[in-house]
Amino acid sequence: MGTRRLGFALLAALVISLGISSVFYVRITRTQASTRPNTKRVVAAAVALQPGAPITAENLTEINWPVNVPLEGLIEKKQDVAGHVLMYAVAANEPVLQRDLAASASLGLAAKIPDGMRATAVKTNEVTNIAGFILPGSHVDVLVTLRTENNTAASTETRTVLQNVQVLSTGTKMDPDPNGKPENVNVVTLLVSPEQSEKLALAQNQGTIHFVLRNGGDSANTDVPPVDMAGLAGIVKKPAQPEMKHLKQIAAAVKLPDVYTVETLVNGKTTISKFPVKPE
Repeated sequence: MGTRRLGFALLAALVISLGISSVFYVRITRTQASTRPNTKRVVAAAVALQPGAPITAENLTEINWPVNVPLEGLIEKKQDVAGHVLMYAVAANEPVLQRDLAASASLGLAAKIPDGMRATAVKTNEVTNIAGFILPGSHVDVLVTLRTENNTAASTETRTVLQNVQVLSTGTKMDPDPNGKPENVNVVTLLVSPEQSEKLALAQNQGTIHFVLRNGGDSANTDVPPVDMAGLAGIVKKPAQPEMKHLKQIAAAVKLPDVYTVETLVNGKTTISKFPVKPE
């Protein structure tokens, strides 16, 4: 009899413990569900994607994105991404945004050119491309050294024509070497505005182009005056003297009297004499 009572007591304790555990489980589940943020499925890169190549459906996946974390340009359908070309690199499991996609008609280098911008090529050598350390994605200033027809030292001048210009490609490469290995190329393609492309074309035709490599985080434009041979040698230029022709023009503008009058006082007597002005 005592064993039966003990069995009933254990059974009752087990039922009670299961009931209490169930109540706590339901409450904890509800609490977690209420605190879990709402999410939506968005398109992301399944693998690291590089700009310039069409995106395939196999390179895409879907991830949960919190609704309370707004991000402009999120895409929810893979078919809205597949077949397009990337303008910028996208890491694996990173959302693909509308701004990352080029126009559907753009391929290769053209896909990396934003609307309203242009790509223009510049001939380089080992010196002007800084020993091969100008890579796709670098930012440079463009300098030009101008010489007049007589090619004298006094007429040579160097000035900065463009600042903070992005390098789209070096040679035929649109992506830098993963190890940062320098490579000398003959052509560098720059991303410029239409007005900048005109300046660059004139600079290439009239002078010698040089590139100045910038820090990737430095986007400031500075007012840089041109320098000539006198400035390079530290010679202070004398202020320009007014020309004699200019002085004669000033003198001609001053009207002189036709007659000079001289008044003489002698022993209290005043005498007035007049002398005509002789023309020059």
